[in-house]
Amino acid sequence: MEEDGRLGSQTSRVAEGGRAAARVAASPSVVPTPLAGPWSPDITTSDAALRKLLLGLPGVDQVGAEARAAALATRSVKREAKMWALEKAITMIDLTTLEGADTPGKVAAMCAKARRPDPADPEVPPVAAVCVYPDLVGAAVGHLAGSPVAVASVATAFPSGRASMKVKLADVRDALDAGAQEIDMVIDRGAFLSGRYGLVYEEVRAVREAAGQALLKVILETGELGTYDNVQRAAWLAMLAGADFVKTSTGKVTPGATRPVAVVLLAAARDFMLASGRRVGVKVAGGIRTAKDAIAYLVIARETAGEDWLSPTALRIGASTLLNDLLMQRAKQLTGVYSGRDHFSID
Repeated sequence: MEEDGRLGSQTSRVAEGGRAAARVAASPSVVPTPLAGPWSPDITTSDAALRKLLLGLPGVDQVGAEARAAALATRSVKREAKMWALEKAITMIDLTTLEGADTPGKVAAMCAKARRPDPADPEVPPVAAVCVYPDLVGAAVGHLAGSPVAVASVATAFPSGRASMKVKLADVRDALDAGAQEIDMVIDRGAFLSGRYGLVYEEVRAVREAAGQALLKVILETGELGTYDNVQRAAWLAMLAGADFVKTSTGKVTPGATRPVAVVLLAAARDFMLASGRRVGVKVAGGIRTAKDAIAYLVIARETAGEDWLSPTALRIGASTLLNDLLMQRAKQLTGVYSGRDHFSID
């Protein structure tokens, strides 16, 4: 009960921090009081306390979120800014392969492309990370040794999240023991949707502790959450539990990333930083295939959360086929003509 009171007493401050997300505004009018930090390891929670906190967040304006996302997507980008945006987007990519048919050879090829996206142009920056299943982490680590590209691994019974906590933590340990520097975990959507917020919080908290210094990205699978209110609540729940990033999707569910969901997540991350003093990143994943899409997400990030989110430390793009289109568009900016699709290696 004492712990419930400690968390419950922060509801009004969390609600104040989330009020701008509900309006889908570019920035809140008043900086909220910092949260005391319920993500600290010594704090436990209950469904009742978390329900009070999360349901205290103002509702998201669905029409407003969708209208803002649509308006931002129409922003034109001038040539000089477009070149910067294309290269920035490359640095934010988590180059991903998560198929049952993945092989060490496929991972080797992907790692080579991650390190040197365009072998003919050393000015093209490397991507942020490669993301693979835990059993292929060791292969990726070997191929990326000495490079700035991180190795990320999905875990916690990806993509369903339906396994015992013992199995989920073993999944995490396997990835870390193999050398993973980043963990992409999935939340139990069934638990979240049935109101068992305490269970979701404790699972994220346990993975946070098991991950140690590794970067923790928490996949919400927004396509299964049903409403923008649920997206906002799941994001706050993950951030309170210690997530370094909140991520839209596994890429296995339709829809994956959408622009309105990105607006909601970035607004939540911005408000959480104002309320807690801790910046949490946003990763969009699932269905992002063109440079136009990638640049639209950069615009949304800048206009919703601010320039601090225009960095691989705060914005990631999970993709398997996006990189080639970014390279093609970059070459067009340099030469004035499009290269054929076979000019670049297959992602």
